Amino acid sequence: MLNFIFISPQYPERNYQWVEALAKKGIRVLGIGDSPYHELNSRVRNALTEYYTVYDMTNMGKMIEAVSYYQNKYGKIDYIESNNEWWLQTDAVLREWFGVTSGFYPADMEHIKAKSAMKASFEKGGAKTIRYLVVRGPEDKEKAKDFVKKVGFPVFVKPDIGVGASDSYSLRNEADFDAFFERHLPEPYIMEEEMHGSIVSFDGICNEQGDVVFCCTDHFPIPIAELVHAGADHCYWNVPFALKMDDIQQKEFEKVGRQVVKAFGIRKRFFHIEFFVLNEDRPGLAKKGEFVALECNMRAPGGYTPDLIDFGSSVSVFDIYADVIAYNENRQDMSLPKYYAMASHRRNTFNYLHDDGEIYAKYGEHMKMTGDYPANIAVVMGNRYYMATFETLAEAKEFDAFVRAKR
Repeated sequence: MLNFIFISPQYPERNYQWVEALAKKGIRVLGIGDSPYHELNSRVRNALTEYYTVYDMTNMGKMIEAVSYYQNKYGKIDYIESNNEWWLQTDAVLREWFGVTSGFYPADMEHIKAKSAMKASFEKGGAKTIRYLVVRGPEDKEKAKDFVKKVGFPVFVKPDIGVGASDSYSLRNEADFDAFFERHLPEPYIMEEEMHGSIVSFDGICNEQGDVVFCCTDHFPIPIAELVHAGADHCYWNVPFALKMDDIQQKEFEKVGRQVVKAFGIRKRFFHIEFFVLNEDRPGLAKKGEFVALECNMRAPGGYTPDLIDFGSSVSVFDIYADVIAYNENRQDMSLPKYYAMASHRRNTFNYLHDDGEIYAKYGEHMKMTGDYPANIAVVMGNRYYMATFETLAEAKEFDAFVRAKR
């Protein structure tokens, strides 16, 4: 029996789906988390073989104690995973400590965590990359001036190693530029030429050999960083490759996506790889409508996007992931109907025209999931989500317009 240690199985809340899927395949799932056992979701409790509480999961000594306990009780540990950006480094340290060879070690982490170091793997996979400069403080200001002369304002800055859209923003002119370099930078930042367009992600799961066994796309008309700063409501949608996409060079995108997965050395993992689709020519880089690499994430997309993917492809990505862990292949029925799956979001700061009753009266047969995001996700995504599926993208966009119509 495989021993799979799941780091933080109780948070985010919907992690129980990964645990259940693994347990259904006969895998022994052992949890380590910072919540007391009695506070766990009942579905997590029922799917786990055992749970070990570490109240401070940043304390590596305590985490090592927890894994040692499991190893002494159940034998060789086969997997240590969190599927969570926050704990990827911890996963790697624990794997190396206990000789678990099914994932990345700390020495591998720079090329999958640092946005600057990702560039080489993207290029190896055949993707174009955004021009950039790594800055560490005032000593790099002159180099940054030369970079801006080359690419022009605005430029975009963000931590070279960071999660989501935290501390990411544009420098639109010399005043912004000077103010940025007056700051004390707590870590290296990456400065990139700013792209104008939308984000399309290549999402999926690959096997031990790095071959993609499931993939699809998520389309973000407004970059998440803009949403965080603007406080706007928004939408995004999932599209399986079996359906037509008007905003991306579809065949080339899938080809490059698969090559990039290989180039990064991803094995038996969910991945979320983001690309910019340009809405204007960028001399020296790409033309309008072409895509350039943004960043690679070695985990499932955030929030409730895995659920949206399920709705679009009529499958369970949680089961596909468990198949790969157990059998190194996708054993799900991929012939089921495919849909455009729309996620529309509302913020409590706006007064909307239609209430939930009206939405369900008009779109009830299309609705898949509705609810309120936890506070930490709501900051980025909005407070309330509505997920629905449609046979055409035009219908999906009409639904979104109805949900987000304001008084």
